[in-house]
Amino acid sequence: MIFERAVRREFTHSAAGVFTALFAIMMTTQLIRLLNEAVQGSIEPDAVAALLGFAALNYLPHLLALALFIAILLTLSRGYRDSEMVVWFSSGLSLTAWIRPVMTFAAPLVATIAVLAFFLSPWALSESAAFRSKLSTRKDAGQVSPGAFQESSNGERVIFVEGIADDTSHVRNVFVSETRSDRLGVTMAATGHQEIAANGDRFIILQNGRRYEFAPGAAEFRILEYARYAVRLETKEARGIERTPRHLPTLELLSLESPHHRAELLYRLSLPMSAVVLALLSIPLSFVNPRAGRSANMLLAIMAYLIYNNLVTISQGWVANGKISFVVGVIGVHLLMLCLLPIMFYHRIAVSSFLRLSR
Repeated sequence: MIFERAVRREFTHSAAGVFTALFAIMMTTQLIRLLNEAVQGSIEPDAVAALLGFAALNYLPHLLALALFIAILLTLSRGYRDSEMVVWFSSGLSLTAWIRPVMTFAAPLVATIAVLAFFLSPWALSESAAFRSKLSTRKDAGQVSPGAFQESSNGERVIFVEGIADDTSHVRNVFVSETRSDRLGVTMAATGHQEIAANGDRFIILQNGRRYEFAPGAAEFRILEYARYAVRLETKEARGIERTPRHLPTLELLSLESPHHRAELLYRLSLPMSAVVLALLSIPLSFVNPRAGRSANMLLAIMAYLIYNNLVTISQGWVANGKISFVVGVIGVHLLMLCLLPIMFYHRIAVSSFLRLSR
């Protein structure tokens, strides 16, 4: 028990160090990308910190799973190099006895990964998309040139703005001319701003103004005074806004049966499941042969990690395309890796396994 507590303490220190390094690399990469967008004018500089926080929440489950795998691998590999594993084996315990301390250490991390994958990461993606949409709306209002007539892409609307507020959120003295097949409309307002409706359509909201409507060639016209008047500028489809499966809450995904929604649910389930399997795989993969060099097992572990992740991605794509069922996609890859686990343990435990006899 003393030995196991010491090992779990070393697991914790290694995981903290690895996670800090991975998190710093991720944050630096995302910061460079966001700063590049800010320089190009795609986002505002004051939005970089918020978008960086959303990106951090999205990548946290991946970083924790990788940190868990590397921490166990480094700790057990050091035990082989420093001959501490010899003490473990000479005390009558086999390599499989490492499963209990490893899983005891991994359990809280796996639970954290599950919470992040099921709830916080989708929320962060959804909030990031909504925040970018608000920034786009604010930017559109700020790009209106005061004193210039601007025509819509379809030629049915002309907008004139006399001035823009200092914070670029509102415009002053707005003039809107609309041409329809059966009528013409001229709308004037003291102030206006843009809003995104719940269905994703974009509107310009005019306040304290007057609207004139008349049919072409007719002498009669109608005057409408209003306190608030909404003019739809773009529909949700025109703006390309849609709720993708990645942005949906997990509880909502459970009730949807389309292949793309099932594939996203498979991806979220795979994160904690793969963390458990990788923690178990790190035990036999940590073996270090002094004659083969200290980094040989690391190369094998990296290859196993990449193959595992690629198989999960392939199964997700097959579920999205309807090639395999959701149950097969969830169980198949993880069951395959679990089936390799006894073989790898046997190869390290057996005195003369079939792999050694073939050499």
